[in-house]
Amino acid sequence: MLLAVLTVFTVNAQEQKKASTQAEITFTEMEHDYGEVVKGGDGMCEFVYKNTGKAPLMLTNVRSSCGCTIPSWSKEPLMPGKTAKIQVKYNTNNVGTINKSITVESNASNGRVILKIKGKVINK
Repeated sequence: MLLAVLTVFTVNAQEQKKASTQAEITFTEMEHDYGEVVKGGDGMCEFVYKNTGKAPLMLTNVRSSCGCTIPSWSKEPLMPGKTAKIQVKYNTNNVGTINKSITVESNASNGRVILKIKGKVINK
């Protein structure tokens, strides 16, 4: 029984140490609301993030839930304490509700993050 308790404690301590030495991604906002945007209007927005961890942060993939939303991001490592942004362009040529997600994958301890955009494209 004592051996089992010591094993659990050792594994837990190793996991905590590993997490504290990894990159960690923190976003200033997880959702962008366009509100109402006119058809053909500006569909750009930005998601600002910071590496709040202890190791360089690498975004390995950023993908949207559909082809009408195009993300772009830096492929360079982000050092601890630094900030960067993901730019998102939504195609505003389609009238209707905007409700899309952007999946951000990285080497951070919190791994996969889901960002959201919402709003409504209206006719002029």
